[in-house]
Amino acid sequence: MSQHAVTALARGHPAPPSPAPSQQRDAFFDNAKYAAIVLVAVGHAWEPLRDGSRAVSAAYMLVYAFHMPAFIIISGYFSRGFDGRPERLKRLVTGLIVPYVGFETAYTLFTRWTDQEPDRPISLLDPLYLTWFLVALFLWRLTTPLWQRVRLPLPLALGVAMLATLSPTIGNDLDLQRALQFLPYFVLGLSLKPEHFRLVRRRAVRIAAVPVFAGAFAVAYWAVPRMTGGWFYHRDSAQELGAPPWYGVVMTPVLFVCSLVLVACFLSWVPGRRMWCTVLGTGTLYGYLLHGFVAQGAKYGGWYDPAWIHRPPGAIVVTLVAGAIVTLLCTPPVRRALRWVVEPQMPWLFRREESAPDRERVAARA
Repeated sequence: MSQHAVTALARGHPAPPSPAPSQQRDAFFDNAKYAAIVLVAVGHAWEPLRDGSRAVSAAYMLVYAFHMPAFIIISGYFSRGFDGRPERLKRLVTGLIVPYVGFETAYTLFTRWTDQEPDRPISLLDPLYLTWFLVALFLWRLTTPLWQRVRLPLPLALGVAMLATLSPTIGNDLDLQRALQFLPYFVLGLSLKPEHFRLVRRRAVRIAAVPVFAGAFAVAYWAVPRMTGGWFYHRDSAQELGAPPWYGVVMTPVLFVCSLVLVACFLSWVPGRRMWCTVLGTGTLYGYLLHGFVAQGAKYGGWYDPAWIHRPPGAIVVTLVAGAIVTLLCTPPVRRALRWVVEPQMPWLFRREESAPDRERVAARA
């Protein structure tokens, strides 16, 4: 108790309330989310450039090895408080299910035009393009209480992911294959504590990250003609990738460890102080859901047709433009304009929660 409170009590006055703990956001995580969403957009922008450049293909493979794992680990870390209470469930519906329905429909209609498939059906059971993440995050968060109560949650989640690679019959419903194979990263995030993130932000890790990334790029460059990048999408079984079933059992933990090393190196270089981009980290869901329209429209609109785009200067321009566009889509004006579809409130959808006194009065009348 503070000296001021003791004095107030001695004088017969009630003690002033203690100050509420600070609810200020951690700039490190917002910076990390912004950097990760930029990499997601850049990866999509590089797709049309891969056929003509082994270097771009190697960079693409390297980025795909860690950008979604980093995003999912952070999502898991911030899902630790999910306990299944009604308010949390409402947030799942308005923050994930409703946007999924809206953007799944919008992407289907949009790609009917860009992919020249006018009969493409709107199927909420088969996530299209990048909407799979909303479904996966919904499933992961629903199972959070389970993962927080079982023993050895990470080995168990890895086992689930390994078994998923054995089964080509899981199919595309809710993109369950991808949800299961990415599950270990979410479960790891649930298990992490602030001190774990402080460990990877040490100066020694930042220094080591430079040769690690250089070596990873060299390995990716070597692997481009020898290995399919589909392993990093985590959406297919081993057989669907043209490999024997047991490959998936081996590749899953190997890729998990490799991705974790790269995620640690990535996070080591994320600034911990507030910067111009920190506020953009609070709007990464907007950048994620919206940039796909630009990526799809760019291919249909012939943006990649000029020959110079497929040379090194063109790849640099594509990278800068993709980063600039996704940055714009994360800004507060865009978020205010589209909050009704990305983060709708929808109070009319739910019954009003009764307070404790209300419940007691109802029980007494009964």
